[in-house]
Amino acid sequence: MKLKDNFTLRTVRKKILIVSKLAGILLILSYILSAKLKTAPDISFAVWFVLVIAIVLVMDFLMGHLISKPISKLSQTAQKMAKLDFSVPCTITANDEFGELGISLNTMADNLQQALAKLEAANIQLEKDVWQERQLLAERKELADSLSHEMKTPLGIIRAYAEGLQDETDDAKRQRYSQVIITETERMGRMITTLLDLSALENGAARLCPERFDFVAFLETVAGRLLIDTPEADFVLEYQLPEHPVYVNTDKGRMEQVLDNLIVNAKHNTSPGGILKLSLLEKEGLLDFSIFNQGTPIPEESLPKIWSKFYRDRNSKYSGSGLGLAIVAQVLGMQHLAYGAENHPGGVTFYFSIPTVK
Repeated sequence: MKLKDNFTLRTVRKKILIVSKLAGILLILSYILSAKLKTAPDISFAVWFVLVIAIVLVMDFLMGHLISKPISKLSQTAQKMAKLDFSVPCTITANDEFGELGISLNTMADNLQQALAKLEAANIQLEKDVWQERQLLAERKELADSLSHEMKTPLGIIRAYAEGLQDETDDAKRQRYSQVIITETERMGRMITTLLDLSALENGAARLCPERFDFVAFLETVAGRLLIDTPEADFVLEYQLPEHPVYVNTDKGRMEQVLDNLIVNAKHNTSPGGILKLSLLEKEGLLDFSIFNQGTPIPEESLPKIWSKFYRDRNSKYSGSGLGLAIVAQVLGMQHLAYGAENHPGGVTFYFSIPTVK
């Protein structure tokens, strides 16, 4: 085994030794060959010189193939790796130190590439975490600013009526002042609860819980509670609903919020004696809901803004909290459902579409 190893070319050193010995042997043989030629000394020298040149060229080719070319490949690969370019691996297949070095370079490149990929993923995650933290801080600030802004009016009213209550001796006025204070307090409570609910939806703290149910019967129940069972109603109710059950898969409680806000918004913005029309149409796997109220249209430039928190249309008769349509947009947006509002001759239509299920 040792004898065999002595004649293998598995090391660069052995390759150089063998090539140099082979060169020496060939030079000696060429000299002997040229010396034995039966020609003039000048011709013999010329033959020997040609043989020497041939031997040098052969040795140069062997040294380039065995030494220079692998070193050049290793150098090119190392330069690319120094620039973090791992797209082209080292292709040396020699069974010697150069081959082992090429394998080591490729292994190092793979390890570096994996480490850089993990580092990049960690940086992306860190950026997301920082962005989420900033977003959370911004949402908290917005929540605090919105609350402080919206609470000024009811708190001012409560304070004014509380001060009047202290000095008022008439029982009827004291009762009226007390009722105003209670009404404004309840209004503040509803506003805070709604705003916290909206913030929970926006930051992902509250999630949807889908379930399968008949949307037609569901809408009849909600609309009946809000539109039919109200003796003070001053509008003409029209409706167009499917005569058979149509099932959807969504969060029932959240969709009740959506319907409540849209129906109450339409109800309070319908002109006295005007038409309020509910429509539910099934087509191509979708259930299209719309509600039209006859009344003052929304200015076109204000249509994109009505879904924002605390936005109120100055032409609207409904002095709500400005959070209802924001909750509608958030709940429908979380489900990637199409929704919107359009002006029509004599009124406004709010709509959304939801996929049906079997």
